[in-house]
Amino acid sequence: MKYVLVSGGVISGIGKGMTASSTGLLLKSLGLKICQPNTTAIKIDPYLNIDAGLMKPTEHGECFVLDDGGEVDLDLGNYERYLNITLTRENSITTGKVYQHVIERERRGDYLGKTVQVVPHLTNAIQDWIERVARIPVDDSNEEPDVCIIELGGTVGDIESGPFIEALVQLRRRAGPHNFCQIHLSWVFMINEEQKTKPTQAAFADARKAGFAPDLIACRCEDPLADATIRKISENCHIAQSQIISVHNVESTYRVPMLLEQQGLLTVLKRLFDLESYPISKPLKEKGERLWKDWKALTTSQNRFLESEIVTIALVGKYISLHDSYLSVIKSLEHSAMACHRKLDIVWIDASDLEKATMESSPKSYHKAWHQLCTADGVLVPGGFGHRGTEGMIAAANWARTKPKPYLGICLGMQIAVIEYARNVCGLGEAHSVELDARTPDPVVIFMPEIDKTTMGGNMRLGLRPTLFQEGSEWSRLRKLYNNAPSVHERHRHRYEVNPEYVERLSEAGMSFIGKDDKGERMEIVELKDHPFFVGVQFHPEYLSRVLQPSPPYLGFVAASAGLLEQATAAVARKAQQVAGAGGYTDVTSVLASELHKVSLPGSGSGF
Repeated sequence: MKYVLVSGGVISGIGKGMTASSTGLLLKSLGLKICQPNTTAIKIDPYLNIDAGLMKPTEHGECFVLDDGGEVDLDLGNYERYLNITLTRENSITTGKVYQHVIERERRGDYLGKTVQVVPHLTNAIQDWIERVARIPVDDSNEEPDVCIIELGGTVGDIESGPFIEALVQLRRRAGPHNFCQIHLSWVFMINEEQKTKPTQAAFADARKAGFAPDLIACRCEDPLADATIRKISENCHIAQSQIISVHNVESTYRVPMLLEQQGLLTVLKRLFDLESYPISKPLKEKGERLWKDWKALTTSQNRFLESEIVTIALVGKYISLHDSYLSVIKSLEHSAMACHRKLDIVWIDASDLEKATMESSPKSYHKAWHQLCTADGVLVPGGFGHRGTEGMIAAANWARTKPKPYLGICLGMQIAVIEYARNVCGLGEAHSVELDARTPDPVVIFMPEIDKTTMGGNMRLGLRPTLFQEGSEWSRLRKLYNNAPSVHERHRHRYEVNPEYVERLSEAGMSFIGKDDKGERMEIVELKDHPFFVGVQFHPEYLSRVLQPSPPYLGFVAASAGLLEQATAAVARKAQQVAGAGGYTDVTSVLASELHKVSLPGSGSGF
């Protein structure tokens, strides 16, 4: 097992997750047996929370959900998207989890009455956890990974990171020579047009004082590191210039892997891991080269767009003060826009600004929000909790339905679409969700009966679950984007659902519930037949979107907003035929858009 540890100094939130994901992608592109077919990743968060499920999105960013229902840090989403892998809740380690694990062992008597201490019991538990999880298969090959990327959250020097730092120092010794590499990320400030290195020098000294021995320094900065800056860091940190990487601002985060590769990161990793001694088989080498070629072709195409090739999406949400609250939504839109060869322009609209009350308190905000909504190419209402802003979301759904504009409702966004339809088409003027109005006479959205109302953490419908397309839904635009599959598997995170007692009335009025759960009881996909694209899904398709495999609901929504829905649908069908003919692989949920960028779309310039 080869370990790559990515740690940070000076300040947090400067790109450790992106550096870790990009490093993993580069290793996969090598084509070496040791890096193929899978590279896994682990995120260590020193906070006391058991998981990210109860954290405010506006404080910590989105909560990412895995197949097994694990509610984890958003960085695990980056790992899955960049490395095209499927992780488990065990790939997320928090202080709360580790202490809970050790205390449970102590209560069982596993320590045979010994005094349980941070060293060695907690540090050994951390190492054992990493070694065990690093060998869990993360893709369809069902093979143990050979490379594990570990990201240590926070910064070295934080008091809560102490046990993890000691454990990782010991893990390096346990792993042995040529099996452990550490990348230490720091910030290089620009003051009076001069790059200041003192904070980086101090951060590197702190890392060594803690017991770390970083092999590379990755310097986050606005502009490329000057030669003089590299020399100064090299001299004062006693590290070779070739082991200093500039992680400066680029046009897109998808360009970061190329940035690292251009500065010789792979050359250093090959030497540190002694990778030259591993044989390279022709099929694996070709696979790695193809992955890297596809990545570069897709991610560099974003620099060649005209004004007419911009697609504008109005994101109507309630957590827009921190865009990372919707990180997976943003990434899914980006994946789809790149596949459609369109430049994405997200217009952030606070749902509360669309409400009539705002017109009285802040007319400027009200009219600006409505102007942004009315001039957008498509309207997206994402998930969320609580009453605030929901009337504005309902107004946005009404606008998209009646104008008509492409609409995609995710989780709460689907429930909003149902509420709007019940009010304005079915004549149920006071229809609502019991989450938002407990006294509504027409509860078209209700609390799921099997959910425990007394607890919070991990108490939702979570994880990967099947959705079955219903008989008579062959006309569905969304189903065609799933290549007419009878069912799909997507990840869920919700406590409320459409009230089955109102489904018949809504259906008679024209709202089609084309997708239900495997018991046929829970409504999971709604779509309007006589509309360019009006879709609501109870699940969160953004959690399974990949850079080279856009999520079908998002792909359809962005393509419809760009006027390319027919071409995108045809491209999905053609690709599925190609894959089925080549290897008989018929799992269209995984195939969907794996190589859509190779299919030419009329009016899209170069290849799709």
